[in-house]
Amino acid sequence: MIDEQALLEALNSTPVVDGRPRDLWADDAALRRWARKHGGADGAPALDWLRTARGALQTATHGPVPEADLQRILTGAHRVPEAVASELRWRLCGPPERMLAVELVLAWYDVQERRPGRLRPCGNDECRLFLLDRSRANTARWCSMKTCGNRLKARRHQERARQEPGA
Repeated sequence: MIDEQALLEALNSTPVVDGRPRDLWADDAALRRWARKHGGADGAPALDWLRTARGALQTATHGPVPEADLQRILTGAHRVPEAVASELRWRLCGPPERMLAVELVLAWYDVQERRPGRLRPCGNDECRLFLLDRSRANTARWCSMKTCGNRLKARRHQERARQEPGA
């Protein structure tokens, strides 16, 4: 099942490491492990759908939502009500190779609805990671204060020091 943490893992699977962009899902074995960990199919078509969903959701988090791409992923998916003891549960159904990608898209929309404006790209333009701001004030700017936050603050401090007279 895809929760907020799994959604962030997916969105953040294309980090910049030592100044170079990396794709942690380029390796089929790594993506298969991720898919199995989250209860999804791990065949080649399922991996392709996961990569497609990740790309569309990264685009959507940066700016305009690529509706056609997301609709293509969601096509054929539906929820079926099931009465279990005294509960009503909704089971997600659809093409098996697309189910985890569908769950990823649904998790993204759920976060957008429940936490509007809190899922966003890191404020460091050189970073390709995303953050889910859980702070009360909704003021988080960086994926990590330890890395991006400190780095940008140090850069700004150095720029100010250079611009001061007598420096």
